[in-house]
Amino acid sequence: MRIILDSVLTMPLDTHTVEVLPRTEAAAGRRRSRWLRLLAVAGPGMVVMLADTDAGSLVTAAQSGAESGYRLLLLQIVMVPILFIVQELTVRLGIFTGHGHGHAIRLHFGRFWAWVSVATLLLACVGALVTELSGIAGVGALLGIPAWLSMLIVAAGLTAMVCNGSYLTVERIALAIGLFECVFLVVAWQAKPDLSAAWTQIMQVPFADHRHLYLVAANIGAVIMPWMVFYQQSAVAEKGLTAADLRAARWDTAIGSVLTQAVMAAVLVAVAATIGRTQPGKPLDTVQQIVDALTPFLGRWAGTLMFALGMVGAALVATIVVTLTAARALGEVMGFEHSLRHRPQEAPWFYGACALILALGGVLVASGVDLVELSVGVQVMNALLLPIVLGFLFLLARRVLPAPYRLKGAYAVLVGATIALTAGLGLYAGIVGMLS
Repeated sequence: MRIILDSVLTMPLDTHTVEVLPRTEAAAGRRRSRWLRLLAVAGPGMVVMLADTDAGSLVTAAQSGAESGYRLLLLQIVMVPILFIVQELTVRLGIFTGHGHGHAIRLHFGRFWAWVSVATLLLACVGALVTELSGIAGVGALLGIPAWLSMLIVAAGLTAMVCNGSYLTVERIALAIGLFECVFLVVAWQAKPDLSAAWTQIMQVPFADHRHLYLVAANIGAVIMPWMVFYQQSAVAEKGLTAADLRAARWDTAIGSVLTQAVMAAVLVAVAATIGRTQPGKPLDTVQQIVDALTPFLGRWAGTLMFALGMVGAALVATIVVTLTAARALGEVMGFEHSLRHRPQEAPWFYGACALILALGGVLVASGVDLVELSVGVQVMNALLLPIVLGFLFLLARRVLPAPYRLKGAYAVLVGATIALTAGLGLYAGIVGMLS
């Protein structure tokens, strides 16, 4: 560096102009090229992360803030690198195998284990879909729309979008809808949380409290969900990303990991600063209570509107992801076409599965369901399923990737330990919390 500076400073003016400008332009060109590649590649990571902060996750974060104040805020921060570590493996597998997660398991472990994995996925998808649609129905109820009409509009609209759009179209719509979740960042700021109280509560975690452990499991399951692994690997493969896109795809995943946890933390903070402060330890019973936590700072109309935008954005993008994931996984293990690259007449089973899944979810929700308890329970179920999902992910990353990109060495030990600790904590906390 010193030699370069000396040569530039001692260079004649005309030579300086001739030599330095091309280097500067080349550097600027490389930066532009990196940004353009990131913009072209971005999508699978951001979509799955915005879907991660779904209706159930938002309700779980709100319940955590209401019952435990700021005590689970540190967990939201710790989960950022863990979430990235897990989802980055799906990026590698999607790029270098060109297959979805269920298909890769069937190829390398056999049809039986593929069905075991997909059964786990479908269980998680059913729970997730019901919470997403329940969230939308809850918002509709705030606006005076009956649940059956909300479900009819959502099911018909999303089915039409999937049947008439390519993967890129669906991805862009999902991103646009999901970004409404960012309103919760504004809400947390407006709630003016007590930083001193937050620090004190973070340092006083009640590990012996079984209800707290139940919420720990719910938050772990709200961050790492089985369908996220399946969706991102399939999306990366379907988008046709290559080894040259790996760096940009990692950035896509990293940015999404930070954003989704920021939204989760914002909801927790907003409720902890309101209900958690005025009625500490009191659990939430309805979605309306979450809205009531926002209105003192934003006003009745603005608070309801911002909550509606955030909740509907979260629920719709997750509904899209969960529906596509379930239909793709069934196609992977049953052998029918399962890509948005094919038209409905070319892949009738895939599109029919999407429509059927949405319709069944809508019928179930229209019958009436308790969103708050259901949401927390579904996230705990996700935590209990993590050993199966993350176990297959780790084994695939160790076995099927080409040598330069295979999970190995010290990083493999780190990833294995992280997965084992996360899945183990989720399993333990979930079982202890349920038994209590």
